[in-house]
Amino acid sequence: MAVTADLQKVLDKAYQDKTLEEILNAPVEALAGVSESGGKLIRDALGVKTIGELGRNKYFRAAQALAALADAS
Repeated sequence: MAVTADLQKVLDKAYQDKTLEEILNAPVEALAGVSESGGKLIRDALGVKTIGELGRNKYFRAAQALAALADAS
């Protein structure tokens, strides 16, 4: 199943041409809107260094699941 995404909206320009593996291994600051200081706060608070770690983080997954439940009701 093919999946497409507009990476211009979610990634900084320097990461838009990277492979999925490279994106998942990129620092959280590679996400559009996450500053260097914001990335440091995420690392310090949660120990999350990469986009992949952020996406797999149990707190973010729990929050996303709760929000999806609320949206569905």
